[in-house]
Amino acid sequence: MSEHRRKPPQPQGGGRAAARRGQSGSSPGRRAAPRGATGSPSDSYGSDSYDSGGEERQYGGRAEARRAAQRSTGGGRRRGAEPTRGGRRAAPGGPSGPGRGRGRAAAVPDKKRLIDYPRAGKYGWQRWMPSWKLVSGLCIAFFGSLVAVAGIGYAMVGVPNEENAAARSQNNVYYWADGTQMVAAGSGQNRQNVTIDRIPPAMRWAVISAENKSFYQDSGVDPMGIARALANMARGGDTQGGSTITQQFVKNTYLSQEQTVSRKFKEMFISIKVGTKLSKDEILQGYLNTSYYGRGAYGIQAAAQAYYGKEARYLTPSESAFLAALLKGPTYYDPAGNEGLDKNASRAKNTKRSKDRWAWILEQMHNDKRITDQQYQDAIKKYPTPDPRKASKGMTGQIGYLVDTAKKYVLNHSNISEKQFDQGGYQIKTTFDKDKVEALAKAVKKVEKEKLDPKNRELDKHVQFGGASVKPNDGAIVALYGGAGYENGHFNNNADTSGVPVGSTWKPFVLAAAMEHGTYRSKGPLSPLSKYNGNDHLKVRNNDGTYVLKKDNTPFFQENESDYPWGYISLRKAMEQSVNTPFVQLGMDVGMKNVADLAEKSGILNSSFAGLNASFALGTSTPSAIRMADAYATFAASGKQAAPYSVTSVKSNGREIEGFEKPRVTRAMPEQVANNVTDVLENVIQNGTGKNALSLGRTAAGKTGTTDENKSAWFVGYTQQLSTSVAMFREDPKSAKLLSMNGTAGEKSIHGGDVPTLVWTEYMKAALKGETDLGFPEAEKIGVIQNEAGAPSPKPTPSVEPSETVTESPSPTPTESSTPSPTPSNTCGFFGCENDGGTENGGTDNGGTDGGVSSPPAPTDTAEDGGNSRGNGNGGIFGGPEG
Repeated sequence: MSEHRRKPPQPQGGGRAAARRGQSGSSPGRRAAPRGATGSPSDSYGSDSYDSGGEERQYGGRAEARRAAQRSTGGGRRRGAEPTRGGRRAAPGGPSGPGRGRGRAAAVPDKKRLIDYPRAGKYGWQRWMPSWKLVSGLCIAFFGSLVAVAGIGYAMVGVPNEENAAARSQNNVYYWADGTQMVAAGSGQNRQNVTIDRIPPAMRWAVISAENKSFYQDSGVDPMGIARALANMARGGDTQGGSTITQQFVKNTYLSQEQTVSRKFKEMFISIKVGTKLSKDEILQGYLNTSYYGRGAYGIQAAAQAYYGKEARYLTPSESAFLAALLKGPTYYDPAGNEGLDKNASRAKNTKRSKDRWAWILEQMHNDKRITDQQYQDAIKKYPTPDPRKASKGMTGQIGYLVDTAKKYVLNHSNISEKQFDQGGYQIKTTFDKDKVEALAKAVKKVEKEKLDPKNRELDKHVQFGGASVKPNDGAIVALYGGAGYENGHFNNNADTSGVPVGSTWKPFVLAAAMEHGTYRSKGPLSPLSKYNGNDHLKVRNNDGTYVLKKDNTPFFQENESDYPWGYISLRKAMEQSVNTPFVQLGMDVGMKNVADLAEKSGILNSSFAGLNASFALGTSTPSAIRMADAYATFAASGKQAAPYSVTSVKSNGREIEGFEKPRVTRAMPEQVANNVTDVLENVIQNGTGKNALSLGRTAAGKTGTTDENKSAWFVGYTQQLSTSVAMFREDPKSAKLLSMNGTAGEKSIHGGDVPTLVWTEYMKAALKGETDLGFPEAEKIGVIQNEAGAPSPKPTPSVEPSETVTESPSPTPTESSTPSPTPSNTCGFFGCENDGGTENGGTDNGGTDGGVSSPPAPTDTAEDGGNSRGNGNGGIFGGPEG
C-alpha cells in the first residue's frame, strides 16, 4: 500500500479536543503537533487503530484516566498523566509548553456538592465517615421537622365538643337462642358524676401519689412515657404506664380505647389543649368520674357504692387507697377474684395483689406528706375488706351465671377488653334455651327440697350444685346451673369453674384409651371383656413389673370403697359396678399420657388435669361441668368433638363483630371406640350404679362418680340429643375448701348414683319431652381379650347351646343394700352374656361403688390430687374457666 494511502496517526493528548486545548495553551491558531512530533515517550504507546505492523491499540477508560490523574496530584491535578481519548495516557509536559499534557481533571475544577457524602478527597473508612457539619445539619433538620409536625398537629387537633359514647356508657343486651331478650346489663345505670368537693382529699391524693406525682406541676403530657408506650406498642405489648392523669382523662372522655399510634398522638395534643382550658381540679374530677373500678362501676361514686355501700365523700384514707389500687386493673385487684377471665385472677392471688398495692399507696401518700403520721398508722392497721359482690338489676336466678358465661366467651373470642365491654353498647345472642335453663333450675330445687334440710341438719348446709347441658355434634350450651343466685350472695358460677374432682366419671376415658391404643402387652385395641383384678387393697404395677411406690418408697395400695372380693372381672363389669382397682391398673398398662391425650381430644382442658400418677385414672382431675358435658357429648356423637360455645353473634353499633362462628367439629376418637364406650355406659344405667336414671324411660348412657372422703359426687349422661353433667359438693364459705358429704341428706355417704342422678333424670325428662328416642348406633366388637398380667388362664368348659334370646329386665325401682349381694350376676350386651361371679348391688354405689378415689401415690410425676379445695380457674372452655 502506498504511503499516501496510510491513515495518519492520531494526535496525542486525548485526540482533537486535547489538541485544541493544547493550542489554546501555547499560541492561538496553531495546530497541535502530530503524534510523534514531540519526541514524547508516549509516542510509543501505539496507534489508535491497527498500524502497519498489525498491533491492536490498547484501550483504557475515563475512570482509569481519572484515577491516574488523582494519583499524580493527590486530588486530581497530577501533571503529565492526563488521559487521552481511548484511555491512553498523555506524555508529561514537554517542549510544547506548560499547558501541554494537562488532563481533563485539571482543566475542569471539582464542583462542591450540597451533601458531601461519601466524602471527596478521602479514602478507605474515612470516605464513609460523615463530617461533623453533616451530622449537626441532619440533627437540626430532624428536630426542626419534629417541631413543625408538632405545630401542625397541635393546630389541626381540637378538643371534641362532646364526650364519646364510652364515657357516657351504655347497657349490653343479651338474647336467648330464639332471639327474645334475656336481660339488659352493664354500666349504663351504674354511673353518677360528683364534683371535686364531694371527693375526699385522701382519695384525690391516693390517685396522684400512685399514678402521677407531678400532676399539679406537669403540662399534662409525659414525653418519656409516650415514648415508652409507643415502644411497647411496636413490640405488641400494653401501653399502660405511658400516660399522665390528664392523658388518661382525655382517653376516657374523648377517645376510643384502641391502641394505635394515631390515637396516642391525638391523646397527646388534646391533653396539651385540655391542660390550657381546664384547671387541674377539673381534670382530676373528670378522671375520677370516668375511670373504671370493676364490678360494672364507672366513676368514684359508683365504685364507693359497689365496694363499700357508701357515698364517695365518706371514704376513709384506707378505703381510698384500696379504690386507687383498682385503677391498676380491677380484674387482678378485686379481692373477689375474676377466675373466668384469667386463672391468675383467683381470689387468693387478687387479695394478695390488692393488699400489696394498697399498702404501697398508703406509703407513697405518707412519703409525699399527703397524710399525717397518725393517719398513716391508723390506715395501715387493717386492710379494708370490701363488701361481697351484689346482684345488679335483672341479674337474679340463673341469669347472672348465663351472662357471666356469655361475657367470658365474648372476651376470649375477640379483641374487646373487659373495660370496653363493660362500657356497653353490645348485643349478644346466646345459645341458651330459656325452657331448658328453667327446667334444670327446677330439677335442682325439687331434689334439694326432697333431700336436704339445712335448717335442721348441720351437714346439709353449704351444699352446692353445678350443671350444664350441651348439644352433641354441635357444642352449643343450651342450659346451665350456676348456683343459688347472685341475690343470695353466690357469685361463683358452679357450671363454669373448676376445682371439684370428677371421680369415676373419668373411667370412660381410660376405657376409651385402652380400646384405641391397647396396652403395652396387647399390641392392639383392647376388648372391654378383658379381665382385671377387682379385689380391694391391691398393689399397682408399672410396665416393667415393679410396684408403684409412695413418697416413702413403700408400695402404693389402691382401695375400693368396699372390700368385696370381686376377683378377676371384665372391664365392662368393673365399669358397671364402678370398681376402682381394675381401672387404676388398666391406666398404668395403657399409659396415663394416652388417657390424658384422649380426654383432651374429647374436650377436657389439660389445665384441669391432675398429676399423671396411678390415681389419675380415678378422676383426681377437676374439669368444669360444662367441659364434662361436652366431653361425654363426644361419646354421644360417635367420637366427633365440638368445642362448647355460648354465643352465636355479637353486634356493636349495628356492625357484627367477627370471631363467633360455630366451632369446627373434629374427630376425637374412632367411631367404634366411642360407640363401644356408649354401649358400656348404657349398661351402667341398665344394671349398675346409674339405675336411678332408668326412670327417664328412654335409651341413655352415663356414669356415676364419687371422690375421696365423699367431697363431691357426679353424674354425667347423655342421649343423642343432649349431654348433661350434674355435680354436687359441700364447700366451706370462708376457705373455699371442699367438705365431706358423709351424713349429708341423712345418708351415710352421698354417691353419684344418688342425688346427682336424680337431678339429671328430672331435668332430662323435661328437656327431652316430645323428642323421639333415637337410641344409639350399634357397637361392633372391638379389640382382643387380653387379661391383666397374672390373671388365671380360663378353664375349658363344655359348649352349651345358647338360648335364642337372653334378656334381663332390671327392676324399675332400684333396691338399696349396704353390702353387695354375693350372688353372681349376668351382664348382657352385644358380646352376649357373661358371668363374672360378682354381684349387682341393686343400683346403689355400695359394694363396687363409683367412689373411693384414694390419695395418689405421688411417684415422680405426681401433682396435687385437686380434691381438697376448689381451684377455680383451670377447667374452662377458653383456656381458663368455662365461658
